[in-house]
Amino acid sequence: MDFSELKRLYDQPLFDLISQSRETHLRHWRGEQVQRCSLLSIKTGGCSEDCAYCAQSAHYSTGVEREDLMPVDEIMRAAQRARAQGATRFCMGAAWRGVRDGTPKFEQVLETIREVSQLGMEVCVTLGQIGMREARKLKEAGVTAYNHNIDTSPEFYSEIVTTHTFRDRLNTIAAVQESGISVCCGGIVGLGETPHDRLRMIEVLCNLVPAPESVPINCLMAMPGTPLADQPPIDIFDLVRLVAVTRLAMPKARVRLAAGRTRLSREGQALCFFAGANSIFYGEKLLTAQNPATDADVALLRAIGLSIEPNDRPVAVPT
Repeated sequence: MDFSELKRLYDQPLFDLISQSRETHLRHWRGEQVQRCSLLSIKTGGCSEDCAYCAQSAHYSTGVEREDLMPVDEIMRAAQRARAQGATRFCMGAAWRGVRDGTPKFEQVLETIREVSQLGMEVCVTLGQIGMREARKLKEAGVTAYNHNIDTSPEFYSEIVTTHTFRDRLNTIAAVQESGISVCCGGIVGLGETPHDRLRMIEVLCNLVPAPESVPINCLMAMPGTPLADQPPIDIFDLVRLVAVTRLAMPKARVRLAAGRTRLSREGQALCFFAGANSIFYGEKLLTAQNPATDADVALLRAIGLSIEPNDRPVAVPT
């Protein structure tokens, strides 16, 4: 879709828009199931990038302490717990600019992936900037998806990050795609961007070839000490509109409600599910941000008639 098509959808009356996105969702996905993903920070703090939203950046005083890369056995225990609690996707994130083949930290990450991949879950990593060599080795080790969000529109990006460019993000995504790893790529809303920026972000995403199989939509968690600490929450109807447009633009993608759900009401989350979201991150912490408790998520899904997706890696309905 191009921008004009996305804007036409977005500007419809809300009920017309979500009725269309709901129909599209049910046409491409089986049942009323929501995938639960678990996210673990395997290396926290001290990142050299200056992303204005991030408490892990070394540029800001946020109280987040720098930690070394977690040992493999500790990560494995977390992955085993996640699987036992119903996760079908295990995501590992590291706060650094990127990794390079041949370095000790990359070898340790590869060893970890080999172990986690034996548990039968999808294995997703987010390690910053990588090239073709790194992407191929990650795939060989067992990575099924690589997360590398574009965050916002190309035009607004330099207002949020100055230590790398929007093009740098696209270069990493291209390397991941060429290696055959699925792309998990979305953005963050509530950064101070406009609705135009949000739709430009979706335009970029849906015109990637292939389009991402997973599109996380994060609501800014305004972290003390960061430049965006005082940003207000996004309006819930703006978020629902974005979820609906994302579902229409990328019908076969997982649309993931990611960070920021603690700032959303139960009713707001329910609207997002109706509009086309079909995946959440669960657990009480996402990297450094708070997340709803697991039992609260189970209660919400049960209350609105949704169920947790089983551990059999369901796929979109063929068309």
